[in-house]
Amino acid sequence: MKKYARLFKYLRFYKGNIVLYFLFTILSIIFSLISLGTLPFFLRLIFSQEALILAPPDGISNSNDLIQFINYQISNLIVMNGANGAIIALGYICLVIIITVFLKNIFLYLSYYVLAPMKNSIMTRLRADLYNKLLQLPIGYFTDQRKGDVMSRMTNDIGELEGSVVGTMEGLIKDPLNILIILSTLVFLSPQLSLFLLIFLPLTAILIGRISRSLKKQSNIAAVKLGEALSVLDETLGGLRVIKAFNAENILRNKFITTNEDLFHIRNKMQYRRDLASPLSEFLGVMVLCGILFFGGRLVLSGGFGLEPEGFIMYIGIFTQIINPSKSLSTSFYNMQRGSAAIARIEEILMAPVKVDENENGPKITSFNHAIEFKNVNFNYEDHVILKDINLTIKKGKTVALVGSSGAGKSTLADLVPRFHDVSSGELLIDGKNIRDYSLHSVRALMSIVTQEAILFNDTIENNIKLGKSNAIEEEIVEAAKVANAHEFIVYKEKGYQTNIGDRGSKLSGGERQRMTIARAVVKNPPILILDEATSSLDTESERLVQDAINNMMQNRTSIVIAHRLSTIRHADEIIVLQKGEIVERGTHVELMHQNGFYRKLVEMQEIK
Repeated sequence: MKKYARLFKYLRFYKGNIVLYFLFTILSIIFSLISLGTLPFFLRLIFSQEALILAPPDGISNSNDLIQFINYQISNLIVMNGANGAIIALGYICLVIIITVFLKNIFLYLSYYVLAPMKNSIMTRLRADLYNKLLQLPIGYFTDQRKGDVMSRMTNDIGELEGSVVGTMEGLIKDPLNILIILSTLVFLSPQLSLFLLIFLPLTAILIGRISRSLKKQSNIAAVKLGEALSVLDETLGGLRVIKAFNAENILRNKFITTNEDLFHIRNKMQYRRDLASPLSEFLGVMVLCGILFFGGRLVLSGGFGLEPEGFIMYIGIFTQIINPSKSLSTSFYNMQRGSAAIARIEEILMAPVKVDENENGPKITSFNHAIEFKNVNFNYEDHVILKDINLTIKKGKTVALVGSSGAGKSTLADLVPRFHDVSSGELLIDGKNIRDYSLHSVRALMSIVTQEAILFNDTIENNIKLGKSNAIEEEIVEAAKVANAHEFIVYKEKGYQTNIGDRGSKLSGGERQRMTIARAVVKNPPILILDEATSSLDTESERLVQDAINNMMQNRTSIVIAHRLSTIRHADEIIVLQKGEIVERGTHVELMHQNGFYRKLVEMQEIK
């Protein structure tokens, strides 16, 4: 049960409901047993011609005393009402059955009523915790994960858990209580017969347990396969243009169908085993019942153990009530085995280390006044060295450009500033203080980022622009759009700033999307800008508009520019040339051209005059 500790800890918010649930469940079971307990007395009244019992027992120490006491009360009722006494007694028995069944169902409903918010709360809080953890995890975590697999854990595994464990929580609590109370009652009615029960019921439970063990492994395989299918689907939707252009439909189709067929066979095996739970437990229950009928009948016929016929009938009637809870409990056990694979996959995310400490209690940095400093900074990803011995100072108001061949470490160096990663060794300082000492939220509040890929959301233009400043007023949004050269195309849209731009901004052109991201960066009005090859994927006309917008945005701000097209950074205050994670050259454009080194080769390859 340790693996489900996270689920059960959410129940601490519903301690009162838990107490009420146990109370209502126990009361519903007790009233159910009382209604069943009237059966032998009803039969005795109808079919038996034995003499009335006019003397109560001296005390109630066993089942025979209890039966004698109830028969005494019925006999007393018959005597008091004369000729119609038996009919009146029969009416009272029926009334007792009606009242007890009514109370049983009232308390059963009340138990459902208090259980519902507990079950729903578990799933609501688990989804929230999982989503919050996804937001907290460093960007590097997702480079090793398939997006489809992460989505599968968030959707399928959560759904699996809801249906398999939380959905059967009623059975996991109610059924064991039911079985325990019924067994206690059966032991009271006949210890000898109950000894037979206590031997054979555990054997049936062991048999069911052995059959269900493989469900966890199969469930885990099924979850992985579903993640693979979702990954293929995500890649298909994201790359549909390329797939069609290269006639690659059959390749992707075969990939998806293979995974889907594997999932089909695994789920069939799981279903076969899960469906076996209920009929198997019922068959074993009937076997035990037949054993009770045989041995109990011998006890009654022999009379050696003092088991009265009424007691035996009551025993059989109550025992039949243990079969359904046993079936439900075995099904719940199967479902728990299935759900354990889902909770294990969810726990992998929830327990993943957050390598970038939020430092919520750290001091908040509210302004940038002097410089960003890299002091002997090294960064390793796993065992691979990405940056080595970086020493760099970026003074306030200056523009520093990072250039180099692909994989040189440019983006990684820029990502250290907003703490998408933390340095492996050395120090990164803002205004002379280690960046880790500040609260993470306040550090990122100083910055805006424009990436090579324009990342937008399926919302209105206005909401996308004010993403970094949710309380931005209309004038601020319009002014930011003008700075980004975006206002002109926005006002020509059908609904202007209230136009929905579609999934990932699909209703906009590439240049329009990039200018939107610049407007989003501008409206935040940060002192520090990080520009990651913001124009490299644009056509000439769009590049000019975007570059003009970038130049407008960079005025009076500290900027870190990752440049692919070197023509865009000729006027940078300092150009940092990276090779294999090390700074190999640094200086202005003119200085670097005079050095006749690697930077000059890059410039000449791009034919910059």
